[in-house]
Amino acid sequence: MKKIAVISALLEDSVNTQYDFNRIVANYKDIIKGRMGIPFNEYDVSVITLVAVGDIDEINSFTGKLGNLKNCTVKISISKKEV
Repeated sequence: MKKIAVISALLEDSVNTQYDFNRIVANYKDIIKGRMGIPFNEYDVSVITLVAVGDIDEINSFTGKLGNLKNCTVKISISKKEV
C-alpha cells in the first residue's frame, strides 16, 4: 500500500551537508516525485521539500537516513489515503 508523503528538510551548514543529503536522495529516486530547494546563502541554510510516493517502510527508511545526517532536521507528513 503506497502513500503520499511530504518531507521537509532544513540543512544547516549546507555546504558540508548537501553532498551526503543528495547521495541519499539519489538512492531513493524511484519514490521521489518532486523536489524544491531554497538556499539561504546568507545564513548557510537550505530549505528542501520533497514529495514521495511509496510504502511506509520505504518512506520511513528514506526519512530516517536523512534525519541521521549531521546538521539536517527532517519533518514528514504522510497521507492517510492509500494510492
